[in-house]
Amino acid sequence: MVIKKSKKKRKKRVHIERNREEDDVHLWEDYFSETPTYPKNLFRRRFRMNKPLFMRIVDQLSIEVELFRQKKDALGRLNLSPLQMCTAAIRILAYGNAADAVDEYLRLGETTTMSCLEHFVEGIIYLFGDEYLRRPTLADLQRLLEVGEFRGFPEMIGSIDCMHWEWKNCLTAWKGQYSRGSGKPTIFLEAVASFDLWIWHAIFGPPGTLNDINVLDLSLVFDDIIQGQAPQVTYSVKGREYHLAYYLTDGIYLKWTTFIQSIQEPQGPKAVLFAKQQKAVRKDVERAFGVLQARFAIVKNLAIFLGQSQNWEDYESMYHTP
Repeated sequence: MVIKKSKKKRKKRVHIERNREEDDVHLWEDYFSETPTYPKNLFRRRFRMNKPLFMRIVDQLSIEVELFRQKKDALGRLNLSPLQMCTAAIRILAYGNAADAVDEYLRLGETTTMSCLEHFVEGIIYLFGDEYLRRPTLADLQRLLEVGEFRGFPEMIGSIDCMHWEWKNCLTAWKGQYSRGSGKPTIFLEAVASFDLWIWHAIFGPPGTLNDINVLDLSLVFDDIIQGQAPQVTYSVKGREYHLAYYLTDGIYLKWTTFIQSIQEPQGPKAVLFAKQQKAVRKDVERAFGVLQARFAIVKNLAIFLGQSQNWEDYESMYHTP
């Protein structure tokens, strides 16, 4: 007897008429018209940037990235506008909401919003990486050295530290590799930040089971030193001369000449003063992490948009554009 297997009927995709043109007009009148409903201070608060900067991003993406070019569909109707798609991406980054949270206002479905977010961040890196996501130039280094000397740490070029980002959708097979301590999978971010919140070095994506020292072995922060391109400086401590700029760190880092840690149990007024100043200046990188999470809540909340194809190797060189 032959048993015939019944084929499952493929579900038809449900079409929802979202009236995207009407909501594009509402968005324009709310924020981008000559007399917008919401003033510029509310725009900055909700978009996490000023309007000229946002418009510059929208213009560049609409020219360079195919997804953000507004076209007509088969019925001759205009697709979503670049303003709608970029606003959706910014709202997800700023508030860390679910992908369909912007549907009621911006009229984008969940899959469309996720596609906009992915193309938005990739477009930002591609278009503005050479200008902003880069290593310091000679002029930048000179400025960092001058500020470090003014703050009491001559030849200091920044503070280095790490943070964990909990990964909600981590694969079960990878959970042991990415979990430590609390048992929740996390992704590692190492960064060097300056006094003005400029994160000029970052490596994102290593498994959360690593610590600051393990990640340091993977990062590219010391490539300039290895290649002999590090800034030439000279200073002396207790009669000994040094020729490398240094970073301020916490106690977990190794006792290298490029790391200046605080004194754990300071004895005497000089040691107490040094420990106090070192901890205060080292807060630059922790403050940068705090501002990053405050302005872009997607970093503060659980990482829900990362899938199995996004591993740390994809992100290793994000801040190391030539």
